[in-house]
Amino acid sequence: MTKDHMPGPDGLAPNLESLGARLKGKRGRTFWRSLEELSRTKEFTDFLAAEFPALATHQPKFARRTLLKAMGASLALAGLAGCDGKEDETALPYVNAPESVVPGKPKWYASAVTLNGYAQPILGKTYVGRPVKLEGNPDHPASTGTCDAFTQAALLGLYDPDRSQSPRYLDRPVSWSAFDDAIQAQIATLNGKQGEGFRLLTGTVTSPSLAGQIKMLVQRWPKARWHVFEPVSEDLRLEATRLVFGRPLDQQLGLDQAELVVSLDDDFLGAGPRQTMQAGLWAKRRRGLPQGEGGIRLFVAEPTPTITGAMAEERLAAPHGRIAALLLGIAAAFDIEAGSALDLTEGERSWVDRIGGLLKEKAGRALVTVGSHREPQLQALALLVNQRIGSFGRTLRFTEPIAVLPPDGAASFARLVGDMASGQISALLMIGVNPVYAGFADLNFAAHLEKVGLRIHAGLHDDETAQLSHWHLPMTHELESWSDARAVDGTATIIQPLVRRFYSVRSQHEILAGLLGGPRDGREIIQATWRQNWQTDFDAHWSDALYRGYVPGTAAAIVEPAIAGDMSGIPQANQSDQEPAGEVNLVLRPDPTIWDGRFSGNAWLQELPKPLTKITWGNVLTISPRLAAERQLKNGDEINLEVAGRTLTGAVWIVPGQEAKTIAVSFGHGRSACPLSAGLGCNAFALRDSDHPWYVPAVQISPTGQQQDIATTQLHQAMDGFDFVRLVDASALSDGDQAVKPRSSPNEERHTATFYPRHKWDDPSWGMTIDLDLCIGCNACVVACVAENNIPMVGKDLVAMGREMHWLRVDHYYEGPPDAPASYFQPVPCMHCEQAPCEMGCPVNAAVHSSDGLNLQVYNRCIGTRTCSSYCPYKVRRFNWFDYTGDDPETIKAMRNPDVTVRQRGVMEKCTYCVQRIGEARIAAEIDGRKLRDGDVVTACQQACPTRAIIFGNVMDPTTEVSRQKADVRNYTLLEEANTWPRTTYLARIETKPARDEGEG
Repeated sequence: MTKDHMPGPDGLAPNLESLGARLKGKRGRTFWRSLEELSRTKEFTDFLAAEFPALATHQPKFARRTLLKAMGASLALAGLAGCDGKEDETALPYVNAPESVVPGKPKWYASAVTLNGYAQPILGKTYVGRPVKLEGNPDHPASTGTCDAFTQAALLGLYDPDRSQSPRYLDRPVSWSAFDDAIQAQIATLNGKQGEGFRLLTGTVTSPSLAGQIKMLVQRWPKARWHVFEPVSEDLRLEATRLVFGRPLDQQLGLDQAELVVSLDDDFLGAGPRQTMQAGLWAKRRRGLPQGEGGIRLFVAEPTPTITGAMAEERLAAPHGRIAALLLGIAAAFDIEAGSALDLTEGERSWVDRIGGLLKEKAGRALVTVGSHREPQLQALALLVNQRIGSFGRTLRFTEPIAVLPPDGAASFARLVGDMASGQISALLMIGVNPVYAGFADLNFAAHLEKVGLRIHAGLHDDETAQLSHWHLPMTHELESWSDARAVDGTATIIQPLVRRFYSVRSQHEILAGLLGGPRDGREIIQATWRQNWQTDFDAHWSDALYRGYVPGTAAAIVEPAIAGDMSGIPQANQSDQEPAGEVNLVLRPDPTIWDGRFSGNAWLQELPKPLTKITWGNVLTISPRLAAERQLKNGDEINLEVAGRTLTGAVWIVPGQEAKTIAVSFGHGRSACPLSAGLGCNAFALRDSDHPWYVPAVQISPTGQQQDIATTQLHQAMDGFDFVRLVDASALSDGDQAVKPRSSPNEERHTATFYPRHKWDDPSWGMTIDLDLCIGCNACVVACVAENNIPMVGKDLVAMGREMHWLRVDHYYEGPPDAPASYFQPVPCMHCEQAPCEMGCPVNAAVHSSDGLNLQVYNRCIGTRTCSSYCPYKVRRFNWFDYTGDDPETIKAMRNPDVTVRQRGVMEKCTYCVQRIGEARIAAEIDGRKLRDGDVVTACQQACPTRAIIFGNVMDPTTEVSRQKADVRNYTLLEEANTWPRTTYLARIETKPARDEGEG
């Protein structure tokens, strides 16, 4: 083994200095997916086989029980006992439909699901009364037809086999009448005491109807109190606006108006209720860059890599405590004094000076944003900077709070726990929350809950909180409920059911109605709310809202607040969370696929690779390459983190670009009451403190000597070759310098040598482009593909063996030194090659081409030789190793997408360009007596993408959007040297900074 390729001094981690030297001496540009891949030589491969088993042929012990759990959750799209599959006759479909159900003809309903209480608008597709697919609502102003991974996966939540199906008392099944009888005695007692001792605990409330019921409850029982618990909230952001403006306000990022964004530890493109809207606005502005319309430049400083950081022109890996120093430096450039400035390192000073100059240059078109999890004083200082650079009303707008604020504000949950501890609470009703699992460790909610006389929990699952309650009440899923909610822009949506409820369940409104003594029908409750708004012609307004999927004119009005006072009202921003030199610090984050644990029972999301690490089925403690070398740690090593007498045990994972002394961990795993995810990952809430909910300073690390198996797809389906991601400088585009060779037209005759016969394609003939400058790696497309194409989940063990079944993957590449690399995302579906090697290699002609340019797979011919997979240079074909569907009952089979074949064991599967959608659009056009129009066919991945990075259409027509993109100067073919002539091509990512000097990698 040569010196340059030797492991580091610990013998375990790659030598960073050697790797950096190798990159610096490399001519051209080098993209890599892991430190191991970057270090690989023939000798080093042997070393990795011993030290990094995940990189060698991995053969973990196969647990059939794990597979069956995954299959049970992913295949149960349906027919569980009690599911009659009937539509709700009072719901109104989105489009005109027959008066009676016609088998084979779908109905669409406009509705919404919620995340953190905020509406995520959808169109739900149903067959014979059973939902089979969710899409974004194209008419809704907040989403404009796109959605995120959580929204796509909500369908599986409806059919979750682990959902609660009937009430339970002391963990024994009972009837609703038993609960009704028991609660009446409690209500009589509370009536006599004006509700003294009664508390209601909910998550974030944006529902006008639920807010109205809570108001009625408090009016009836003046001594009762309502509290809010939301593990991932915007309470600190509201407090920041209160400090600056004297009142809490919501912040709406005007990314579509920004030419420069400076993000300080704010993952505004990452997962969450605002992702769909904010990613869409960012992409809208980014599209202006190739046309010379200003575009949007992004600079990020953060302690751990995020999606937003991956899209940045320049990213600074800064410790948690240094974010304040950076912002103080930026504020000083605008003569804003916020206490004594902290000393900046040379690198920090250079970064701050550059940012300050750019902000002055782009005044009025710039935005400085700080993460909603950061201390309010820091966020308040950022607001003052935005005021100085003219952001208010343009790139940063304000509205009254969309969510209804509890009386105690951000201290609501702590106040509840304090009252529990003092014995003031005789009855507690908890709706849709799980504070026993996700509560703050220092508050010890579980211990104080035992002091409450009557504990009632209402939720979808018999979770950790339900198991410590007297009563557990099963709630309806939102896809089978009547409700309402507001989106992040304030637009109200009437949530209507797509199907009659499957089990003996009630909605949150019906449960509260039982306490209030009012009507218990969910539809009547929601209608009563909106009758107050629509005094005349109620029926017309109601029908219009159901058809549209939102209530027109309900978006929150923009307000223009005045700054209250001066900086003296804002505590010094540089005095909080300063890190002791040399100490290792922990940052806590929501999980990009499981969020705060509410989706841990969803197999689609458990098996979804996390955008940056590609880890599935669990979480890890991410560490920097330098910290790994110092502590002699490698991927999968188990360590204990200890602070203040609390301990967290988890596996480490080395992440390029992480700040040197920072460890990061995501919430949502380590569940004890979730059958699907039991034993997966570690519970980060165990170290969460109410005073510092997102940051734990000075943690102590101690290896346990154990190793954990981690299932990651980062190195799966690796392609041989180079130059996968191409980049072009923005200045070269504006100057007409064709850095990426264009094609004169999408149908130009290619004169490369070939042994294949040249085809004459029909019109229409299909193709796809993917804009790498817009793709944020959010994985919405992956989950949409799963839902559309009946793709089964296989479980952690098979994923670790490289046998995941996703037809679409999103590759993540690095470029540059391991301590500070750039990141790039590249979705890879089937390329639909015109000269397809899989077709040449298949011995039974199962891989064939259609006359309209699709590379198809005939499942009934396939005998499972896997020759096509070995011939495919793009590694996009999946082999069905097990019979995931053969034993399904008929009800489950009926719940799959009936337009897509359910595959049996032993066949190859792959992306089909959603051929079923092509067929559906063709039939519709023939019925109308017209030709297919551009936009008639929209693939599942294209429809879900929040940035609209995916375009699909007829490449024979030069006027279609896909043809225009294929003629773009940035268009290129993946692995062009393979000479396969793919129908899927890419638009190169645009660099808005000077190209790297030759020799810097």
